[in-house]
Amino acid sequence: MAVSSPCLRRAGHTILWRPSRIQQSPPIPPVQLRSYATGKTPSPPKPRPYEPEKPLVSSRPKPSQDTADLVNHLKKQKLGRKGVMAAYLRMGVGVVFIGSIIYSMFTSPLQLTEAPSIADRDTISKRESGVTEKSPMRLRMEALIKEKQGEIVAALQELDPATKFRTDTWSRPAGGGGISCVQQDGNVFEKAGVNTSIVYGTLPRPAIEKMRVNHKAIDPDVDSLEFFAAGLSLVLHPQNPNAPTVHLNYRYFETMDNQGTCNAWWFGGGTDLTPTYLYDEDAIHFHKSIKDACDKHDRGYYPRFKHWCDKYFYIPHRQESRGVGGIFFDDLDMEEKDQEQLFSFVKDCLSSFLPGYLPIITRRKDMPFGEREKQWQQLRRGRYVEFNLVHDRGTSFGLNTPSARVESILMSLPLTARWMYMHEAEKGSREERILNVLKHPVDWI
Repeated sequence: MAVSSPCLRRAGHTILWRPSRIQQSPPIPPVQLRSYATGKTPSPPKPRPYEPEKPLVSSRPKPSQDTADLVNHLKKQKLGRKGVMAAYLRMGVGVVFIGSIIYSMFTSPLQLTEAPSIADRDTISKRESGVTEKSPMRLRMEALIKEKQGEIVAALQELDPATKFRTDTWSRPAGGGGISCVQQDGNVFEKAGVNTSIVYGTLPRPAIEKMRVNHKAIDPDVDSLEFFAAGLSLVLHPQNPNAPTVHLNYRYFETMDNQGTCNAWWFGGGTDLTPTYLYDEDAIHFHKSIKDACDKHDRGYYPRFKHWCDKYFYIPHRQESRGVGGIFFDDLDMEEKDQEQLFSFVKDCLSSFLPGYLPIITRRKDMPFGEREKQWQQLRRGRYVEFNLVHDRGTSFGLNTPSARVESILMSLPLTARWMYMHEAEKGSREERILNVLKHPVDWI
C-alpha cells in the first residue's frame, strides 16, 4: 500500500520526504532538490576557503596602556570580569576620595594646634638631654632638691627601719608635680615629712605688682607672667619631748616669657629648731653647722640671716618666737650675688642639714619622759600650728595656688596638739626656762 508523501515548498523548491516511522519502506534515497523553473537538480555549492575567525571589534575607544596593563595583571590573577570591574570601582572611589581631601584643604579654615607649654618643653629637654650645668636654673634646682630629698629620707629611715615612709608622686594639671615622703606614728617620729614640689603657673596682675616691690627686673607693663617654683620642705616632729622639732625649706622662683626665657629669679629658704625642752648643747651644735655653711660664701650671711629668722618665726599674738631659730632668707637675686654663687650657697645649706640634726635626734630619741613632759610637748605644738596657719607665708602661698595639693602643704602640722585655757608654766621649771628664751632670742655662737 502506497503512502502519499507530503511535501514542503520553500523558495521555489519542493522537498520530498517520508516519515521515518514507516519501517516497511525501502531505504530513502538522498534528498533531491529540484527546481520548478528548470526541472534540473541544482549543483551543490562550492566550499569557501578557510578563513581564521576575526576577533570582535569594540566600538569603545582603546584603553590606555596603564589600564591595559592593570587588566592583564588582573586576568593573570584569575580575577575574571568581576575582578576587573572591582578594580575599576576602587580606582573610581579613590579618585573621588582624594579629590574631596584636596577640596577640603583649600576650602576649610586652618586648625592651628596648641603650642607646647613651658612645662612640656622642659619635660622633653630632661628626657632627651638630661640636666647639666648648661641647663636652665629651674631644671638644675629641681634635680638638686630631688637628690637631697632622697638622701634625707634614707638617713631618717635608718633611725627607724620598722616604720616605712609612704611615698606619693603627684602631678599638677598646669605642669609640674612633686614627691611627698611621710612617716607617721613611728618609733622615733610621731610625724615626719620630706616633700618636693614643682609648680608651673601664671601670675595675675596683682601678684606681679606685689612681687615687683622686691624684684625690679619684673616687667611692669604685662597683665600676666609665667612662673616656675621649686622647693624642698621638711618638718620632723619627734615622739620624745626631749627631742626638738626641726623645719627646713629651700626654694627657687623665677618668672618667664611665653618662650620660657627667664626675666627675674630669686632664692629663698632656711632651717630652724623648735625644742620642747631646751638643751643648750643642741642649739649650739645646730647653729654652728649652719654658720659653717654660710661662712663658705659670705661671713655676713649667718648673723644677718639668723636675725631674719628670729624676726620671721615670731608669733605676735603670743609675743614669743616659735623656736630657738636658725637662718632664714628670701628674695636673694642678682642684686645680692650672681645666680651660680647663690645656687652654690643653697646647695651647701642643704648639705649641712643632716650633720646638724642627726646627732641631736640620736642622743634624745630614747631619753625617758613622763605624762607631764608629753603634755607640755602638746602645748608647744599648738603654738607651732598657730604660726603655720596664721603667719607662715609659704603655707598661705601654697594653699592659694590653683590646683594646690593640700595634703602636702599641711604635712608640716603635727599629728597631735593641745590647747589649754590659761595655762602657765611653774616658776623655776624647765618649761619656764624655754619660755624665757622664746621671748628673748639668744645668740648661741
